[in-house]
Amino acid sequence: MLKKRVIPVILLRNGLIVQSRAFKRYQSIGSPTAAVERLSSWQSDELIYLDISPSSTYDLNRDDLNHPTFSSIIDIIKLVSKRCQMPLTFGGGIRTIEDVNFRLKNGADKITLNSIAIDNIDMITKIANMFGSQCIVVSIDVKKNEKDMPIVYKRGKEATNFKPVEFAKMVENAGAGEILLNSVDLDGSGNGFDLELINEVAQNIKIPLIALGGAGNWGHFYEVLSKTKASAVAAANIFQHSENSMYSCKSYLYTQGLPVRKPFELSYINKNL
Repeated sequence: MLKKRVIPVILLRNGLIVQSRAFKRYQSIGSPTAAVERLSSWQSDELIYLDISPSSTYDLNRDDLNHPTFSSIIDIIKLVSKRCQMPLTFGGGIRTIEDVNFRLKNGADKITLNSIAIDNIDMITKIANMFGSQCIVVSIDVKKNEKDMPIVYKRGKEATNFKPVEFAKMVENAGAGEILLNSVDLDGSGNGFDLELINEVAQNIKIPLIALGGAGNWGHFYEVLSKTKASAVAAANIFQHSENSMYSCKSYLYTQGLPVRKPFELSYINKNL
């Protein structure tokens, strides 16, 4: 049986890692690399690193923060890939083939596409032809409109005319290798995942689906992996709350009998290095 993946997500906003709520409220919590090293140490299955910066300014001119200054996202990508000891997916700001090539050449195993997949879906096919579908994760942000209907949103803020299942099928046919499905309404809420949305999309595509948005406790992860056809479950905020959060999460899921990788305590890992 294929193992179900548990994937931490790190959100970068103008040089600092942040926690997010509904794509509107952001709380700065640290440097671009500290969480990467911690999550690597705790044997995370993968890491999704998303640049959600509203501008191209990454140097905050704050020497007191005790981390290097950055002139561009290029500096951060190079540093993160050096510190990351797990498969790395890097997304945000990708508009050209050159953007993809740079990220893959500098340590990313996969890239995520969001707005460009909506603006120019042919870009997915071009990337797939050059680098393979296995490296393409299309991030689909879904939010309910005024009629309480789930709609795909660009960058989580601009409504499109696409329904989630419709758009998921489109990007799959265009060459995407995986889908990251995110609920904007539940982002940072801690109220649990949108199981109905996850199941609806997962049942209508053949490529793996990663569920994101709403994690508040380990039971919410269990619900996704036991009640939906998602291949993986992901979260951002909850994995920033304690040093051994990934171990705690996997331990809970493993003891519940779910097909996740067996968790290892950090002390065990260090003894066997």
